[in-house]
Amino acid sequence: MAEKDFTLTIPSRLVKRARELGIDVVSVILDALVKELRLDPKDEAEVYLELAERYLEEAKEYIVKGDPVQASEKMYKAVEESLKALALIYRTPEYEKALREGRWWTQLLGKTARRLSKILGEPRIIDTWSRAYDVHVWGFHEAKYSVDDIREDLECIEWLLEYTKRRIREVLKH
Repeated sequence: MAEKDFTLTIPSRLVKRARELGIDVVSVILDALVKELRLDPKDEAEVYLELAERYLEEAKEYIVKGDPVQASEKMYKAVEESLKALALIYRTPEYEKALREGRWWTQLLGKTARRLSKILGEPRIIDTWSRAYDVHVWGFHEAKYSVDDIREDLECIEWLLEYTKRRIREVLKH
């Protein structure tokens, strides 16, 4: 049987309450599922990479459609999933904390970007995180950015995704 994505309907009351608390419902569900399945690190990293790629493609589609709000959120999500994949492979303390707490808080992602930047000697990780967080706040939540304002950030996000793929292949090869 071919594997397919499926749609999960969540009661609106739960979605509304989660949004009020700043909880990303999709991330919470995916993180809980990954934890419950006890995937090996390679498979778990592949899940995060697949999500990052999907979010990046969706961001590009929203830019073409002229929707900076949704493009901003998808760009942020692509960076978030890339950072999770790197944190997993390098077993950062932030990754371990996210496992214990059952979710990735925004500050954990920021700390992860800083730690990975130091570990890997790559300052563009912090720059990409900063850009993603900026478009998340001002492009998505505040809806203040236009497509032109966020378009150039795509290049950084594409770089991070490709960089993440390379690093994961290098680490898992050994």
